Amino acid sequence: MASVLLLLLLFSVAVAVAVASAADLTSDRAALLSFRAALYGATNWWNVSEDSPCSWDGVTCAGGRVTELRLPGSSLNGSIPSGTIGNLTALRALSLRYNHLSGTLPPDFSALVALRYLYLQNNRLSGDIPSVLFGLPQLVHLDLAANSLAGSIPVGFNNLTALEVLFLEQNRLSGEIPDLLLSSLVQFNVSFNQLNGSIPAWLRSMPASSFIGNSLCGSPLDSCPAEGGGGGSKLSDGAIAVIVIGSVIGFATLLVLIILLFLRKKKNKGFPEQKEAETSPSASETTSKIGVLEVDATASTLPSRPPPPSLPSAARALSGGRTLVFIGNVQRIYDLEDLLRASAEVLGKGTTSTTYKALLETGIVVAVKRLHDASLPEKNFRERLEAIAALDHPNLVSLQAYYYRKDEKLLVYDYIPNGSLSSILHGNKSSGRTPLDWETRLEIALGAARGIEYIHCKGSELSHGNIKSSNIILSKSNQAYVSDAGLNTLNSTPTPSQRSGGYRAPEVTDVRKVSQKADVYSFGVLLMELLTGKPPTQSSNNDECIDLPRWVRSTAREKWNSEALDPQLLRLQNFEQEMAELLELAIDCTAPSPHVRPSMSEVAGQIERIHIRSNSGDQQQG
Repeated sequence: MASVLLLLLLFSVAVAVAVASAADLTSDRAALLSFRAALYGATNWWNVSEDSPCSWDGVTCAGGRVTELRLPGSSLNGSIPSGTIGNLTALRALSLRYNHLSGTLPPDFSALVALRYLYLQNNRLSGDIPSVLFGLPQLVHLDLAANSLAGSIPVGFNNLTALEVLFLEQNRLSGEIPDLLLSSLVQFNVSFNQLNGSIPAWLRSMPASSFIGNSLCGSPLDSCPAEGGGGGSKLSDGAIAVIVIGSVIGFATLLVLIILLFLRKKKNKGFPEQKEAETSPSASETTSKIGVLEVDATASTLPSRPPPPSLPSAARALSGGRTLVFIGNVQRIYDLEDLLRASAEVLGKGTTSTTYKALLETGIVVAVKRLHDASLPEKNFRERLEAIAALDHPNLVSLQAYYYRKDEKLLVYDYIPNGSLSSILHGNKSSGRTPLDWETRLEIALGAARGIEYIHCKGSELSHGNIKSSNIILSKSNQAYVSDAGLNTLNSTPTPSQRSGGYRAPEVTDVRKVSQKADVYSFGVLLMELLTGKPPTQSSNNDECIDLPRWVRSTAREKWNSEALDPQLLRLQNFEQEMAELLELAIDCTAPSPHVRPSMSEVAGQIERIHIRSNSGDQQQG
């Protein structure tokens, strides 16, 4: 009798849990419908006849709740009312950037205690920075840039102890930057506001681009005037005379340099790159070129070289009057002249492009990709780039601008500071880098999977086209960003012989046409690379080239832990089951037949489940 009662009790609990889960999703659906009714926009395309909102565009669910809402550039108008987003209490990511949202955030945003990523940039939010944000303890990334927020920067930010990224640029904030205690912060920007005073010591490691466009002083900007009593001392007559004489000499020297530069330019009749074949540096030299830009990979300044021409003449010489084209709603805060004058270093070279880190004179850092094999007409080139720029996800590197000329094409991206996954896995082991632990590798796999899943969910024909570890860029906190999405469609030739270092699915014969299932194959190789620490291709004892999926399959199942896994992971005995499951998933992804490979949504979901179990086991151990 007791056992029957126990079974009935367990059954009742299970039913109650199921009903509660359904009720939660029903509540989330009602909140989304209220949000749709208030702001309309692209939410008009939601199929509201469906009981579950999980298939609606921009909505992601997990565990029977809505966990992500991403509606960038969706023509949303008006203020967010209470009783809408605030009721999505399981929400972890919210992206409403590039809309027309006005007013402030409703008080019930305080219920979003699980929120980690909040993107509200490029809207019309006004008033003070919403204090309701300071009640979101899990917030990691907060972007309020390019709004109309005013007032001071509140000390309430101290409540956000997990915050890693804080973007407040292009608003109307005033006053001084307070001393905050944000030990986790790795990215910060308050440029182009109305701030004044000295930059606090805790922010002086940030780049100058984080503070320009204000009345701020102190490192990394110019030093602040010395403080003292008596209103300061007056200059002596002798000092004034020295300043005057020095100014005259400096002006005369500048005039001579301008004349010499003019004569030299007239003699050469062009820019240095026009004679690149005669004067190009060897591989051992540190100088590289971005278009007409000559850059030094080891020094930020070139004192012996005269400055480049001004923008009008440089642009005409470079492209017959062409200039940088900014994509979508990216605000233009630099131009072609800034790019021409930038110092840069080579980040990587491939068969189709070379990537540079470019440091502009204003302190802004961008990544510039110079394409080698893209001869599309400008109209087609722009259309494809606009489709790429429309992809908005926390795990994708954003495209900012491009430059087009028949024989020169540049792409300008956000710069992510910590290098590629490939360099960390296979780079110089003695460089002082900390090896990647299991938790970090799992976070990287999950972030990359989410970025690629997002691309696939945007359209049945959309794919990344070139997934590999060198295209997974890591932030200082090791958040994964997927780069080069869709660039394979810019290639001029099919180049079927290029195997992309072992990542290419066996059915791919034209690199310009890579299916979503071929993406899954490449991602499976990437998972194997993360787990084994081995490159995607390697040589056997008889110098035969063996790709990683073949090597993993040839390794006996009982030897996976001893031979297949990276030795750095073998010390973590608590996660052997999770590692084996991830390796099984990688094998499924690299199945020879595309029809039996899982979808990226299934892959991301499986990694999410492994991640949750792994975290749970880690907490139990701790």
